[in-house]
Amino acid sequence: MGQSSTERLGERIRPDGGVVLLTVECQQGVVGPESALPELAAAARGSGALRNVARLVAAAHRADVQVMHAVAERRPDGRGANTNARLFRAAGRLPVQQHSGSTAVRIAEPIEVAEEDLVVRRLHGLSPLGGTDVDALLRNLGCRTLIVTGVSANVAVPNAVFDAVNKGYTVVVPGDAIAGVPADYTPAMIRHTLALVATITTTDEVLECWKAPGSAGRPGGAVSRS
Repeated sequence: MGQSSTERLGERIRPDGGVVLLTVECQQGVVGPESALPELAAAARGSGALRNVARLVAAAHRADVQVMHAVAERRPDGRGANTNARLFRAAGRLPVQQHSGSTAVRIAEPIEVAEEDLVVRRLHGLSPLGGTDVDALLRNLGCRTLIVTGVSANVAVPNAVFDAVNKGYTVVVPGDAIAGVPADYTPAMIRHTLALVATITTTDEVLECWKAPGSAGRPGGAVSRS
């Protein structure tokens, strides 16, 4: 008898099987109360996506799964930032800027950042993997499966998924742990695009896999905001 979908998922995301949990742009200036993009922040919080990201991060800490946070930021002088698309030019005019070192680029509550988490920052582009340290770090960690969460389903999340697939990783997307705008765009993106290249699951299904015998790792460590 063949494996069920839950069993196949469990094999892909075994804590000792080379899995990494990636959060994308879950920073205060994007999904926090004083977001530069209030509609996106409202979608992330109102849909429960941000809370689900926090649940996944907490479970990963307990199960000894590596967590990586991808943060988008820019220098106050804008040096090195893209200007070759309307999105970048509009971002440069927003009232809240994702300046390096500011509170806007700190990971937003209720996500907890543990000492062993990796935080990777980018000053350009649309993808957490494009021109950053993410790919090299994943390979050094022995990653084979990347769980992608965060925002937005419009731009950064699909970019992360496509780049990861192109680089040879198996990608898992908990559909209730990503968000975009308008609200009905996210399920359409998942169904018609992400499901073609990634395994679509839910937060509860991932948590259930990590609760399986032998998946428990260290207890939750000290946490900080990054």
